[in-house]
Amino acid sequence: MIDQLSAIFIRFKNLEEQLGNPEVITDPARFTKVNKEYGKLKPIADTYLEYKDLLDNLEMSEEMRKDPDPEMREMAQLEYDELREKKESMDEEIKIMLIPKDPEDERDIIMEIRSGAGGDEAAIFAGDLYDMYRRYCENQGWKIEVIDENEGTAGGYSKLVLEVHGDDVYSHLKFESGAHRVQRVPKTESQGRVHTSAATVAVLAKMEAEDININKADLKIDTFRASGAGGQHVNKTESAIRITHLPTGIVSESQDGRSQHKNKEIAMAQLYRRIKDAQDSAAQAELSANRKSLVGSGDRSEKIRTYNYPQNRVTDHRINLTLHSLDKIVAGGLEPVIEGLQVAENASKLKEGVQ
Repeated sequence: MIDQLSAIFIRFKNLEEQLGNPEVITDPARFTKVNKEYGKLKPIADTYLEYKDLLDNLEMSEEMRKDPDPEMREMAQLEYDELREKKESMDEEIKIMLIPKDPEDERDIIMEIRSGAGGDEAAIFAGDLYDMYRRYCENQGWKIEVIDENEGTAGGYSKLVLEVHGDDVYSHLKFESGAHRVQRVPKTESQGRVHTSAATVAVLAKMEAEDININKADLKIDTFRASGAGGQHVNKTESAIRITHLPTGIVSESQDGRSQHKNKEIAMAQLYRRIKDAQDSAAQAELSANRKSLVGSGDRSEKIRTYNYPQNRVTDHRINLTLHSLDKIVAGGLEPVIEGLQVAENASKLKEGVQ
């Protein structure tokens, strides 16, 4: 563990030197990248110095326990016991700090919310989920952009696609993929019976052009007229976009956006993702396996969470977490659920010996 900390500290000092390099300072993109990595490594570097000092003091107190003076030995023993206790505490703290981060944790996301089983009530619930995420994102200082929305006949949404921009968005919302179940008396229910409905959420880390080495000459871009429900723009203009990556044959298309420009942006983001998955499928499979028990595949049949309104209860079935604070959670107070999932993921990685 000390070797890992030492290697990170060397990297940290190297970044510190780069931040004083005129070539880096005058290159905004490079400076931002170096400064961002420097900021993320600083807490580990500070912990390394503290831990190294602790080990030195522990070694000195151990030597002092051999002092011929009984009083000195007693004092040394007390100090040694105190330092040992602190070391055990720091060992656990450092193990958490050294857990490899999901390489996509810092990314923005594309989120899709769809109504599932339950008719009009499912669409209303999909709208409630959107309100919950919107408030949570606002609390985090993140920006939300709605890309596409199909409203339900009785309220809510049959489908909603949005982007979320901010710091470490994917690290917080990646666990939301899956089927969300609601138990309550619907607004459309006249006899006061509790119904069970569902909506699905899919969260995709947004890929950017610089993440994938793509030659524009290798792209074939076609436009076509959008079809199906989706707003007034549908079937009036050739706003839908299909992009083909000729070397791999990978195809991506979008007709959900409100303009050709937005559809091209969506289709390119999807294309980046699919090409990256193809280039790095082994690593992606390993990453998926590491968090499968927490995240699920996002399939409609996988009920990851239940929102029970009569009992003011929320249960996340993946980690057996039950909270009787549904009113606060649907108002955007998702922190206890998300923190529980993050802790469970870290514990799972530690158990697997990923340090």
